[in-house]
Amino acid sequence: MTALRPSLLRHLLAWTLGALLVVWGSFVWFGWQTGVHESAELTDGHLASVASLMLAQQSTRFLPAARHVKAPGSHAELKAHDYQQSLSIVEWDAQGRVVAQSGEAPALAFNPSEGFETLQLGHPPSPWRTFSRWDGPDRTRKVTVMLSVAERDELARDIAEQVIEPGLWLLPVIALVLVLAIRKGLRPLHELSHQVLVLDIHKDKHLKAPPHEEFQGVVRAIDTLMERYNAALERERALASEVAHELRTPLSSLSLHAASLRGELTPDERSAALRRIELDAARAGSVLSDLLALARASRTELAEAAQPLDLSELARSVVAEYGEIADRSGHELSLEADTPCPVTGHPVLLELALRNLVENALAHTPRGTSVCVRVSSNPPVLEVSDNGRSLTREGEVTRKPGLGLGHQVVRRVAAVHGGTLETVEGETTRYRIVLKS
Repeated sequence: MTALRPSLLRHLLAWTLGALLVVWGSFVWFGWQTGVHESAELTDGHLASVASLMLAQQSTRFLPAARHVKAPGSHAELKAHDYQQSLSIVEWDAQGRVVAQSGEAPALAFNPSEGFETLQLGHPPSPWRTFSRWDGPDRTRKVTVMLSVAERDELARDIAEQVIEPGLWLLPVIALVLVLAIRKGLRPLHELSHQVLVLDIHKDKHLKAPPHEEFQGVVRAIDTLMERYNAALERERALASEVAHELRTPLSSLSLHAASLRGELTPDERSAALRRIELDAARAGSVLSDLLALARASRTELAEAAQPLDLSELARSVVAEYGEIADRSGHELSLEADTPCPVTGHPVLLELALRNLVENALAHTPRGTSVCVRVSSNPPVLEVSDNGRSLTREGEVTRKPGLGLGHQVVRRVAAVHGGTLETVEGETTRYRIVLKS
């Protein structure tokens, strides 16, 4: 059986209706307690009022105590109000003799005390609420008014039910209104979800945001992700084209010269073919190295934290490493980094980018070229310049090829550090990695 998928609508309804049920339950409980309390206060006040009224009369005109009959108001056919209660009254003289008695209450023993009491009377005993009072300091007459606790509780239930009854009617109505309101309120979210569901990320199309403020950030984030995805896709396409272009020539040359080795070649031709195969293999290996560098740059950006470093010290290390190579290739390699240049970044990536620029300058410029590495601050800049374009070979200006994948590597490293790669061409060609200050 397929499990029910989570739903925001059901989640909101569950919490809302649950909260409503808790509030309603609290209302019913407090309403019931209030009804019981108020009925008790009402009946106690009724007892005290009747006692005061009886004591205010000069004489009591009940039938004799020996007759002990029901009061006229106790007959159902004479009852005039739902809240009319069956009170019992007993009057004593100063010696504790019963002068008059009315109602259905069981016999009550004389007690000179005054006030409210709850007594167990009759056989079997049942609780009765009583109020007793003397007529004054002379204590010539005492009146006790009694009411069955069962009748009082019945009144309390009736009052409590009247208090909570509106809540019973309102609960389903409010629940239905809340369900409709939440469904209506979530309609913009459903519409936005549908837009996202049918969204074609390969098309440059922005979402139509609902007018509500809460959705603006979500829509902007999705649009930004789409733009970044399309930009990344475009970069990957350009990279794939660049890789294909860079690899096509050396691989074709490798295939051609490898095939030529099967034929009859002079020793010089064979030696030339082998040298060409070595150069083409080295060029293909360089392309693969650049691809690995791009992957490393992306991985470092995600996995490794930036750390404080000195660009000047990093440049000294790279220049010292390439000093001997530059000497063998007939280049003049120099460094201008007299003052420290502290930055926060990835030293491995920055060293990788600087190596790439230095290697490019040494590999693609003629002998006698001056290659200079400069470090400056405000903003931090790593620069590699050469005058290879100003040198001539057999009267022709030597044109230096583009960076190709190496260019992509340096740009990626600069982007990781929030910077850019700038190229300035003229008498001196300069590649500048401008970092975020």
